Amino acid sequence: MKRTFVDAGVLIAAARGQGSLAERALAILEDSGREFAASGFVRLEVLPKAIYHGNQKEAKFYREFFTTIVDHWAHDVDGLLRDAYIIAGEVGLAAMDALHVAAAAALNCDELITTEKPGRPIYRNRSVRVVFLGR
Repeated sequence: MKRTFVDAGVLIAAARGQGSLAERALAILEDSGREFAASGFVRLEVLPKAIYHGNQKEAKFYREFFTTIVDHWAHDVDGLLRDAYIIAGEVGLAAMDALHVAAAAALNCDELITTEKPGRPIYRNRSVRVVFLGR
């Protein structure tokens, strides 16, 4: 079983369901050969905005992902912040990307799937393999 961490871009693509990017995102989320890991940081990125804008279908999608699909949660916020700070300084990551990498690494994920294009700083991290959703 492949342990997978998806970032907010992947969830947004799947929830909004348009085009080939959405199809790839949904295929990953529906892959029975995967178990999913997440952190409260990903939830914070996607769910409050959907709720605020009244996107009930999108909010429901996120809630279902976080309550029924995610098997592993990163709970050690202090540890994640410490690790993210180190990772960000090593490879020049933005704060949220560093938190995602730290969470994926802490949960022993095989991969972190992102909509960030190759060549971005997230791909320079040495803690977890990063896979581009696109193409």
